Amino acid sequence: MNVRYQADADLNQAIVTGVLRREPKIEFQTAFAAGLDGVKDAEVLAIAAQQARILVSHDQKTMPLEFADFITSNQSSGVIIVSRKVTIEVIIDELLLIWAASSAEEWVDRIAKLPL
Repeated sequence: MNVRYQADADLNQAIVTGVLRREPKIEFQTAFAAGLDGVKDAEVLAIAAQQARILVSHDQKTMPLEFADFITSNQSSGVIIVSRKVTIEVIIDELLLIWAASSAEEWVDRIAKLPL
């Protein structure tokens, strides 16, 4: 199964736009489309998991802890934590590489930080 992404409410929208511009076949749902504004991390993880989407977030503070708690009783489609210190172009390249070179199954219950 192909990798599908879900943008967290804090994710820079330029990342989503850039990924979709370079590869329109990627399913990358915006936080707005998923109604994530103001939603707690645990619920965001549940929404992404229900839709089999890897959550892409800038939240390095609370998301890793929420993820660890979430996977004790639920299955996650995965989380990618994106550094704000890295250029948007590098992040777009890495998300495209992940999409092209891995399957959704490889990301189940996995958390990673970009850049890899």
